[in-house]
Amino acid sequence: MSKIKIFSLGGLNENGKNMYIVEVDKKIFVFDAGLKYDTEIKLGIDYIIPNYDYLVKNKRNVVGIFLTHGHESHIGAVPDILKQIPTIPVYGTKLTLEILKNDLDIRTLKKAKLIEVKPHIKLNFGRLSIFPISVTHSIPDAVLYVLYTHDGAIVYTGDFVFDSTVPKSYQTDIGKLAYVGKQGVLCLLSESLYAERSGHTSPNNRVADFIKEVLNKSEDRIIATILPAHFYRIQEIFDEVSKTNRQIVIMGKKLQTIIFNAIKEGYLTINKEKFGKLTNIEDKNTVVLISDGREKPFANLERIIKGYDKYITIKEQDTIFITEPSYEGAEKREAEIMDEVAMLGADAVSLSSKKHLLHHASREDLMLMINLMNPKYYFPVKGEYRYLYANGLVAEDVGIPKENIILKQNGDVALFVNKEYIKENYEHIKVDEILIDGTNGEDVGDLVLKDREMLGENGIVIVSCTLNKTTKQIAGGPEILTRGFIYVKDNQSLLEETKLLSRDIISDNIEENTKRVDYSKIKNEVRDKLGKFFYEKTESKPMIITVIQEVEI
Repeated sequence: MSKIKIFSLGGLNENGKNMYIVEVDKKIFVFDAGLKYDTEIKLGIDYIIPNYDYLVKNKRNVVGIFLTHGHESHIGAVPDILKQIPTIPVYGTKLTLEILKNDLDIRTLKKAKLIEVKPHIKLNFGRLSIFPISVTHSIPDAVLYVLYTHDGAIVYTGDFVFDSTVPKSYQTDIGKLAYVGKQGVLCLLSESLYAERSGHTSPNNRVADFIKEVLNKSEDRIIATILPAHFYRIQEIFDEVSKTNRQIVIMGKKLQTIIFNAIKEGYLTINKEKFGKLTNIEDKNTVVLISDGREKPFANLERIIKGYDKYITIKEQDTIFITEPSYEGAEKREAEIMDEVAMLGADAVSLSSKKHLLHHASREDLMLMINLMNPKYYFPVKGEYRYLYANGLVAEDVGIPKENIILKQNGDVALFVNKEYIKENYEHIKVDEILIDGTNGEDVGDLVLKDREMLGENGIVIVSCTLNKTTKQIAGGPEILTRGFIYVKDNQSLLEETKLLSRDIISDNIEENTKRVDYSKIKNEVRDKLGKFFYEKTESKPMIITVIQEVEI
């Protein structure tokens, strides 16, 4: 009999940052390691990943990271993890690993242990084994994972939907799912994003008719935004464009690499004669594809709108087509983007998030998965807490006892001993977020964010003064430089008072005939007294920095 722990380092009570841990007798299996974008802080943070200190501390026990598919919400944290723990094996299907390689720098790629898995071929790890099964998602080569233990199977679905019309590379192997269910599933971890939606997701995940309508209505150029790893949507666009006299121009090296590699490997099919060149970018019959990588949503489109793109300028005749329904957290930004496009005189078209759905399981899909798996325990994952709760209600509706439905938050440990869930276990793993700004992969940290928040709200004041190196007396200044605090031309008197106050503080802290000046004391006093002075005069609290230098005279 085994002692099994199941918990999340990210993905519960949030959208994105998915990272789920199954620990069997101290052997650690990591399922997915994703990122999420910053939709709330907006202080220069590019993306957020789970804190993976638990993996660092227990790296000798980590069997591997098992990736279900190639979307950033599920693989986006892997490059950062591999920089610190390059010895961890990463398992994924061929396409998933190819997408991951595009995000790895050359040094990390050389050290990485990337192991390709194939659906329905078992991977053995001593007494334990992993069995991947094909599932339907918006990207080919998506799989769920079955972890076989002596106490029964642990199944993690990843993202899935049941749709009988998809091409072969997207199809779910329902027979294999049913076979696993008959063998005995101890616990099923299933996604929750659409748990509140009734019915099946299909056919609302198909938008070919809407794309056709946009192509027919527009008489001029179309600029379409796409998510680079949503291959199903890209194929729908290709299929509908191929029925017209339009051509496609793909912008961005990364997007071109992903699409052309997918065509080469047979994941996408399109007549190459439909591809235009950069010289065709202004043509009326062109569909321009743009995307976002590891940036904020709509970053590339926003750059075009503001006139910063060197190739594309939006014209009144253009149609801007956002080809994915907005997801929670991005609705406001999408509305702002649509408004900015309208101000330029161009048309803006987007998919309705109520009418058009992404490839995630709705209530009937979840019920079908539960019936196929027939689990003893059910563990809703992926999504805000109300979605997890709704997923639990779905399980109740198909007959799983309420006491066997496990609702947790990040870090809460679900403990199984001798095939039984121990409710009295209150173990909690410390969890946190790593805020990434730029490419160095370092955590920005709360102190840096606090400084950015302070600068954004109140600005900065720099007090600069020069001392005679021999006498230590003031030789020049102090000069006052401000940014984001006051409008200088209208506040000359305030600046003069600031100079006088700063000069008095510095002079009072310099003794006659001294050889040493306590600069730390001066800086602290300048910050304290100027801070009170500014608040009294303006009710603002700018960041105050004092710079003192000595010169030979």
